[in-house]
Amino acid sequence: MTMANEVMASGHAEASFYEQGRSSGIFAWIFSTDHKRIGILYLTSILSFFAVGVLVGLLMKLELIAPGKTIMEPQMYNAAFTLHGVIMIFLFIIPGIPAAFGNFLLPLMIGAKDVAFPRLNLLSWWLYMAGAILAVLSLFTGGGPADTGWTFYAPYSIRSAGNISLTVFAAFVLGFSSILTGLNFVTTIHRLRAPGMSWFRMPLFPWALYATGWIQIIVTPIIGITLLLVIFERAFGIGIFDPAKGGDPILYQHLFWIYSHPAVYIMILPAMGVVTEIIPTFARKTIFGYKAIALSSLAIASVGSLVWGHHMYVSGQSYLADWVFSLLTFLVAIPSAIKVFNWLATLYKGSIWLETPLLYTLSFIFLFSIGGLTGLMNAAVAIDVHIHDTSFIVGHFHYVMFGGTGFGFFAALHYWFPKMFGRMYNRMVSKVAWLLMFIGFNVLYFPMMIMGWQGMPRRYYDYLPEFHTGQLISTIGSWILTAGLILLAVNLIRALTKGEKAEANPWGGVTLEWKVPSPPPLENFEEIPQIDHGAYEFKGEMAK
Repeated sequence: MTMANEVMASGHAEASFYEQGRSSGIFAWIFSTDHKRIGILYLTSILSFFAVGVLVGLLMKLELIAPGKTIMEPQMYNAAFTLHGVIMIFLFIIPGIPAAFGNFLLPLMIGAKDVAFPRLNLLSWWLYMAGAILAVLSLFTGGGPADTGWTFYAPYSIRSAGNISLTVFAAFVLGFSSILTGLNFVTTIHRLRAPGMSWFRMPLFPWALYATGWIQIIVTPIIGITLLLVIFERAFGIGIFDPAKGGDPILYQHLFWIYSHPAVYIMILPAMGVVTEIIPTFARKTIFGYKAIALSSLAIASVGSLVWGHHMYVSGQSYLADWVFSLLTFLVAIPSAIKVFNWLATLYKGSIWLETPLLYTLSFIFLFSIGGLTGLMNAAVAIDVHIHDTSFIVGHFHYVMFGGTGFGFFAALHYWFPKMFGRMYNRMVSKVAWLLMFIGFNVLYFPMMIMGWQGMPRRYYDYLPEFHTGQLISTIGSWILTAGLILLAVNLIRALTKGEKAEANPWGGVTLEWKVPSPPPLENFEEIPQIDHGAYEFKGEMAK
C-alpha cells in the first residue's frame, strides 16, 4: 500500500504499548482502554478457556473409547458435553477472532489510533469475564452442572434439576459483550478510516469484521430475550415453552436458531477475513476478486440470517417451510463458494511461500470445504431426516467450526504473533504442530461422519458394538490433535521470552499494520496515514 506519509518502523522512536501506561502491573491491563491491550486480554482469556474445553472434550472421547462405562457416569457425560459446548461456542469460537485479533488489528489496519468507543471496548472484556465466571460458578452451585447441551432445548432446560438458570444467565451476559464489540467495530469502520481509505480500499479483514459486527448487533438480542424467558419460566412457571402449561417448545427452537445460525457466521466470517489477508501475502499476489470477496461477506451475513429453519426439518414444521429453508441454505453457499474460488485463484501461479500461517490457511480451505459440502447434504431435506441427531452432524459441525474457525484462529495467531508480541516463534516446530493438528483433526472427526451415516446417535453415553472401531479411531485422533495443540502452545509460550526479536514486517505484508514497529507503539501512528491506493499492492520480491 502506498501512503503519502508512509509510516515505517524506522521512523518510530516511541516505545511499544507494552512499555507505556498510567498504571503498573495487572491494573495497567485490566483498566486499560488501549485496543491492543484489550485484544491481548481477550486472547489470553480465550486461549485459557479453550484449554479447558479441549480437556473436557478429551475426557468425553476417553469415555467413548469402548462400549460401557469407562471413566464417568451417564449424568456426568451429559454435563461434560454441555460444558464443552458452552465453553467452545460462547467463550472461544464466537469471540475468538473478532475480540482478540479484531480488537488488536482493526484500528491498525484502517489507520486509526483506537476504536470508536475505548471504554465500551474495555466493558465488553469485563462482561466477557463476568459471563465466564458465572458459567464456572454454575458448575458448583444450585443443582449441579447444566446437562441440556449447549442449545438448552426446552422443555428439558425448564425441568432439569441442573443449575440451568445461572448457566443461561452467563450466556446472556456474554451476549452483551458480543453486542458491544460489534457496535464498536461497525462505528470504528464507518467513522475512523484513514483519509483516502474508501470502502473499496479497505483491507478485507475489516470487511469481514464489519459484516460480523452487524450480525452481532442485530441477532444477539434475540438469543438474549430467549434465554431470559427460560430463566423466567424456571423461576415463575409462566408457561412460554413448557407444553404442560400451554407453552410451545418449537417456539424456543425458532427463537434459538434465529440467533444461532447467524452466529455460525459470527464464527466463520472473521476466519474468512483472516484467510483473505494471509493468502495474498504468502502468494505474493494481489487478491483476486477484491470486490466479490468484500460483498460476499455482506451476502453471507444477510442471507445467512434467513436459513435457521434447516435445523428443524424433523420438528414438525410445514413442507413449504422445509422447501424454503432448504432453498435459502443452498443459496447461502454461493457467496461462500465465491470466496473459495477467489482464494484459489489468488494462489494460482503465485510465488508461494509455505510458512506456518499459510499451512493453517490451506487447512482451513480444505476442512471448511468438507464442512460446507456436508452442510449442503444436511440442507437437503430427504437426507437430513435420516442423519439428523446422528454423529454425522457432530462431525460436520466440527469441520466447519474447528476445521474452519479454529484453524483460522491459529492461522491468525501465527501470522500476527510477531506483530503483537515482537517475537518470532520456532518455525519448524510450528509446522510439526500444524501437521499433528491436521492429522489428528481428520482422524478424530471424519469417523464421526461415517458412524453417523451408519446410524450412531449423537450425545449418547454408550453405543452398539459395531461402532467400537470407529469410536476407537476417533479417540486416537483426539490424542494426536491434543499433542499438536500442546506443541503449539509450548512453542508460542517459549517464543514470548526466548524467541528472536521480530522485524516490523517479517512476512512482507503490505497492509497498514506492517508499517509500524513490532509490537506497535501506544497510539499506533505518529501521524494518521494518507491512503493513495488499495490494500494489496505488492512491489519487489518477498524476503524469506
